[in-house]
Amino acid sequence: MTGITPLIPRQPVPALEVATVGGGTWKLADQTPENFTMVVFFRGLHCPICAGYLRDLQRKLDDFAEAGVTVIAVSPDSEARATTSKEEWGLDSLTLGYGLSLDDARAWGLYVSTGRGPTSSGIEETRVFSEPGLFMVRPDGTLYFGSVQTMPFARPSFGEVLNAAKFVVEKNYPARGQVVDHNNPEGSATDWPSPDYDPK
Repeated sequence: MTGITPLIPRQPVPALEVATVGGGTWKLADQTPENFTMVVFFRGLHCPICAGYLRDLQRKLDDFAEAGVTVIAVSPDSEARATTSKEEWGLDSLTLGYGLSLDDARAWGLYVSTGRGPTSSGIEETRVFSEPGLFMVRPDGTLYFGSVQTMPFARPSFGEVLNAAKFVVEKNYPARGQVVDHNNPEGSATDWPSPDYDPK
């Protein structure tokens, strides 16, 4: 697969099934969160920015759980590299998936880069790998929120994502960006405004 097709809010996301560090298989279809499943795609062991980003995520795992959000972080890395990430980055509580295929990465709308040698961490980039993305998926398998990036920098703050998750649940705030055909927007926006939405 070579083209990138963005995911559309309120529509089903692609299937996702990955092996996890420590054993077992994680399937998106098996998740039963109270509010959302948050899928965090990261570049891999070579990325020092990913290390700090996922450490911050681990510190907030209990808060996300309290907000009804289950979490997984996924990369295209091999089992060995993913295991090293989990151990060296201190991610003992974070579920880490590995072996994401680049076809699956494309299906999720992720960008793909070629390796350019060792990073500042001294670890060689893999030949090709996917760039970061973050998705909040409703229990029914539809997309609520998505963010994809071409670069490793300036990712969504987990603190802000956590606060947003609490807000949208409390206010019953609908997923935005749902219009498929801008020439016929009513065809995608029939449930707005939500009768329970309070803009205050």
